[in-house]
Amino acid sequence: MSRRASIFAAAVVLAAACGLQNANAQGAFTLSSTGFKDGERLATKFAGNNKSNPNCPGDNVSPALSWANPPEGAKSYALVVFDIDAPRATGFVHWVSYGIPTSVTGFAEGEVSKQIDKYVGGKSSVNLSHYFGPCTPPGPPHHYIFTLYATDLEPAALKEGMTRDELLKSLDGHVKSITSLVGIFSKQ
Repeated sequence: MSRRASIFAAAVVLAAACGLQNANAQGAFTLSSTGFKDGERLATKFAGNNKSNPNCPGDNVSPALSWANPPEGAKSYALVVFDIDAPRATGFVHWVSYGIPTSVTGFAEGEVSKQIDKYVGGKSSVNLSHYFGPCTPPGPPHHYIFTLYATDLEPAALKEGMTRDELLKSLDGHVKSITSLVGIFSKQ
């Protein structure tokens, strides 16, 4: 079983053990993008734009994201973008955001390429509080997992600047449902 498949299987088992449900009366809790389809390649414009790094050929434009059918009792969302295939043992975190009010149902293309007031900014692997796109090294494509958590926490419940691990620890026992979207990227 691949590393990605193992981690995904563990997440499914954890969600089932926690009693998380992915549906409500209106349908499944979903995350989608008009910029890419689940499992498809991200456009180069969505890649990072660190011109001193040849692996960052993009414009760092965040893809449009939208979600629908939150579970009953959801009070806020958290959204994390994670490169599961990064050469680091812990992967690479591209964006950590939380405290997203349930009145927000998505972000427009490019909207979260900088910090905005619709979410509390966490800390990515490069210490940014906003989206930073893929900088995939040569080799096979990487899988970038966009994970949206519906929580029972008030939007202002968590402190600013949390890492992915700190956020996940803080969300323990507060997640109502999870949905995700995977984008693939490699230089062409």
